[in-house]
Amino acid sequence: MTATTTRRRNDAAGRFELPTLEQRYQAGKALRAEVSRRSHAGWEPPRGRPDPVDVLIESSKGRLPNLLPIRYGRMLQSPFTFYRGAAAVMAADLARTPKTGVRVQACGDCHLLNFGGFMTPERRHIFDINDFDETLPAPWEWDVKRLAASFVIAGRNNRFAARDCRAAASAAVRAYREHMAAFAVMHALDVWYARLDSAVENLKDPEMERFYRRMLRKEAHRDAASEFARLAHGGKGRPRIIDDPPLIYHSKQEKDPAFWPNMMRTVERYRSSLPDDRRVLFDRYQLCDVAVKVVGVGSVGTLCGVALFLARGDDPLFLQIKEARASVLEPYAGKSVYPNHGERVVIGQRLMQAASDIFLGWTHGDRGRNFYLRQLRDMKLKPVIEIMKPVNLVRYGGVCGWALARAHARSGDPAVIAGYIGKRTTFDQAITEFADAYADQNERDHAALVAAVRAGHIAVRTDA
Repeated sequence: MTATTTRRRNDAAGRFELPTLEQRYQAGKALRAEVSRRSHAGWEPPRGRPDPVDVLIESSKGRLPNLLPIRYGRMLQSPFTFYRGAAAVMAADLARTPKTGVRVQACGDCHLLNFGGFMTPERRHIFDINDFDETLPAPWEWDVKRLAASFVIAGRNNRFAARDCRAAASAAVRAYREHMAAFAVMHALDVWYARLDSAVENLKDPEMERFYRRMLRKEAHRDAASEFARLAHGGKGRPRIIDDPPLIYHSKQEKDPAFWPNMMRTVERYRSSLPDDRRVLFDRYQLCDVAVKVVGVGSVGTLCGVALFLARGDDPLFLQIKEARASVLEPYAGKSVYPNHGERVVIGQRLMQAASDIFLGWTHGDRGRNFYLRQLRDMKLKPVIEIMKPVNLVRYGGVCGWALARAHARSGDPAVIAGYIGKRTTFDQAITEFADAYADQNERDHAALVAAVRAGHIAVRTDA
């Protein structure tokens, strides 16, 4: 079942039938007979479950070999960092859990660190999902389960009591349920326009609020000009991005005479993905330099970089280039309708996000790799989970649940989802039980990675 339940159906005479809100709600409620809400509770690894290390190795195929030890080294640090890089492992597990059959544009890697603050094109600071590498139409409950589990795992990483970890996961699911019910009765345009302003106030802790406001003020001064002073140098001739290996470095392929012509064709293909008005703005800039840049945990090993453009000597633009590979959900939810995975990411982001970067676009290289581009920084504010108290994590769960519900309501039918979840805490409790049990599974999977490293099966680098 998809959002098509809300579309009108024309007959031969041009008349149409529009399902009522109550009919859509009841359609969702009827799904409980096929897939009970309690059926989502708990987790037991199924017989024949693939070895998680084998899944990670398989997901590393096609990545840059020299960066794989950094990827595994970052995942090795803790069960929490392992979880951030193990979206492929969980995708295979989620595919074996009960499914309602209701699909939305899913994030695909919905953990609590893939939310944060950033500036809209109107220069408002908002809070939303901010990572869409794995986005694909898929069951809505997969995102909810991955998000809830991330709160239990993060709480354990902070050495919180078990009840506090479960409370944070429960808060995320409760917020999703309550806000999905609210979106179900809103006008379609109001759902689309809904956005959550900076989540700083929602933490309701004076010390935490002061901390994040200091971060916001610091980010406000990190514009493109300050990034240029930090990341590049002029010297003689063309400005260059400063190498900082192994995390930022220029490719050896740069010496190939075909490198820059290939790069210019890639940029021109990116330009063609932008709306006409953005092309006028982008055409003011000229490409000066490009370098490989290692980012995140799950993305390490994919071909990511940063490109420096200049409109004039003191007017820089940094664009982040990220390779887009097939979503980890694809083997279980079906292939993307977009042949370019960069376009898949961009379209998914525009569907789920309240506002997207003005330079968001896609391209492909001469060797067939797909990419998407966006600004490197635009007052991005990431949550610092390690300094949170239990009450902060619970409140953060609430804002993440709100943002996820709004993202799903844009592409799916919120009345159907709300009808299935209902008004009581039955679904909340089931998903919280799943999250707690899956956190145990994640610890076992992390231990498997530790054992593989100790046995010499996987090389790691932990100093990056």
